[in-house]
Amino acid sequence: MSRPVILAIDQGTTNTKALLVATDGTVVRSRSRAMRVAYPRPGWAEQSASDIWEAVAALIGELVASAPDVRVAAVAIANQRETVVIWDAATGQALTPAVLWQCQRSAGRLAALRAQGHEPLVLARTGLSLDPLFPAAKIAGLLDAMPGARDRAARGELRCGTIDSWLLWNLTDGAVHATDHSNASRTQLFDLDRLCWDDDLAAIFDVPLAMLPQVLSSDAAFGTVAPGITALPPGTPIHAMIGDSHAALFAHGIETPGGGVKATIGTGSSLMTPTDGRVRSAHGLSGTIAWSRGGVVRHALEGNISVSGQAAAFATTLLGLADEAALTVLAMTVPDAGGVTFVPALAGLGAPHWRPQARGLIAGMTLATRPAHVARATLDAIALQIADVLAAMEADLGRPCATVSVDGGAAKNPLLAQILADLTGRSIVRPHAAEASALGAARMAAGAMGLDGTDLRLVPEQVFAPAIDAAARAAMRAGWAGAIERAG
Repeated sequence: MSRPVILAIDQGTTNTKALLVATDGTVVRSRSRAMRVAYPRPGWAEQSASDIWEAVAALIGELVASAPDVRVAAVAIANQRETVVIWDAATGQALTPAVLWQCQRSAGRLAALRAQGHEPLVLARTGLSLDPLFPAAKIAGLLDAMPGARDRAARGELRCGTIDSWLLWNLTDGAVHATDHSNASRTQLFDLDRLCWDDDLAAIFDVPLAMLPQVLSSDAAFGTVAPGITALPPGTPIHAMIGDSHAALFAHGIETPGGGVKATIGTGSSLMTPTDGRVRSAHGLSGTIAWSRGGVVRHALEGNISVSGQAAAFATTLLGLADEAALTVLAMTVPDAGGVTFVPALAGLGAPHWRPQARGLIAGMTLATRPAHVARATLDAIALQIADVLAAMEADLGRPCATVSVDGGAAKNPLLAQILADLTGRSIVRPHAAEASALGAARMAAGAMGLDGTDLRLVPEQVFAPAIDAAARAAMRAGWAGAIERAG
């Protein structure tokens, strides 16, 4: 008898991954494809929506062909959040690029909305500030840029959604247009109290709600794979959809308030912790929905950093190094950054500062500065941004968070993990596997099928304890705060 597995898709900004995961936590097979990001104008960031779907379909084909002895019992999807696409309801053809969460093209529109006094209502209903990270204003801009698009939307000819909805539409051959609570909560069009799309928000952002997907629980039955669409057998159920950061939190097993903080360190970073009901941040963080299971919603507090692991890629190119591993090796040749501070505001600054106009800078250089100091300052910058968000989170919660569990590509770097422990003064817990989002989605699907997903939780592998004293930590944080002010 063939072995049942869950096919978990993790569609990210820089990579699309697909895993065959057994319910005992074993990753039977995995495949990955790098994704190209285009920057057509300063501040703009986008991907080809069709390339995203084609990468997912190709990876499914590779996995099915590589493991003929297994049976895919369900599909689970974790996706890059806030990235949005508009497509034709009849043909399924993407009419716009996938406009990324990093894209700043809506900054002008948001500034006008802020000047009109709309931010308090938006923040009260969605938990999200008027920042280009979130897609509502981008949707309106995309509609305005396409001749006749608003008339077509009024006639029901267009569909709009985040990447989970786009993949679901393609997997079901247009039979299902849906999303889950975690992704809906990131759009700025969803009321966190009433748990529905909001007419007032739609009017503020000028977005027709008829384009948007039905909102279901993260563990809902989202439909089945249509015939001839992928290498999967027709009728294969799609049993979970969840934003990638939320899926990572679930994979860490941090499910209740006080259970810890999760930090996903990828292209950007996300710190998230579950809360008992909505928490309205007074320190620059976002209220969000972690997930919903069986219709029961779990709220969370989150801080999003726009450029995190991507800062290392940027510095690697800037310094002419072969790869990011070489950046770390170079950084290890000096005991500290020698007074150099790098603020990687390469797409503005996200939480808790929310300064889309900020620009990157390298400060504190002297004639003694060497490339190694810049390399070390880059790793410091990733950790310092996370430390800022953690401090804001602790202030909102009114209690310290003793441990931070990390995942994501950059979390594999032991030097970065140690710097993070030093600069936060907290223990950093690193699991044995880095594919947290895919495993979290698989765990969500396993629960939906009535299976025990305990073994799909990440297992801690290493704990990094702070190794510098409070005075040294305070001095670095003070220098960082000054550089943040100079960044704009």
